[in-house]
Amino acid sequence: MHLPGLSALMRQKLSDNYRCLYLNSADMVDALRPYLSAAGIDVPRELRKGSLLLSSDRGHLEDGHFNADRMLGLLEDAVTKSRKDGYAGLWCTGDMTMEFGPDKDFSQLLDYEWRLEEFLQSHPALSGICQYRADSLPHEALRQGLLSHSSLYINETLSRLNPHYVERASFTAESHNHAALDQTIRELCLVPDALILNALPPGYLQ
Repeated sequence: MHLPGLSALMRQKLSDNYRCLYLNSADMVDALRPYLSAAGIDVPRELRKGSLLLSSDRGHLEDGHFNADRMLGLLEDAVTKSRKDGYAGLWCTGDMTMEFGPDKDFSQLLDYEWRLEEFLQSHPALSGICQYRADSLPHEALRQGLLSHSSLYINETLSRLNPHYVERASFTAESHNHAALDQTIRELCLVPDALILNALPPGYLQ
């Protein structure tokens, strides 16, 4: 389960004066709370302060459908507000199944992730993890996630550069090498905590 690793990362980001946002289903939000407490986070206090945001709200959806422009606009507002509130920035993580809504239309996924990667580069106060769960996402979405993220989260102490990452300008049909992508996905699925990750601060990768 990835929750212990996420909890450890959130503890570190809170100690670095980042606001932390966790977006997932109500059940997963409830499941995370004891892990946050076990990691040494005073959950009620951090919630009262506004340093910790645990949300199952789907207000980022437009009429129940995912809209990349709306999502990026909400992220920009959240980063700006975090800075105005005195935080070093915003660290966020969300389950991509939750983010894309109940219709599970992932036709915008690759474009959104490339735009998000560009957004992160221009907004250094924002960082986080995109959660791609093999048990809830179409395999094609996993492939696209692997293509569009520059780094991979292995566990709370180990992340590495993603050899399959392709920038939008360099993407070709050959980039979609299913055999190589599928092999990496199979390997990641053998690691209980592995998640696709982007926007790590400099020097974090090991």
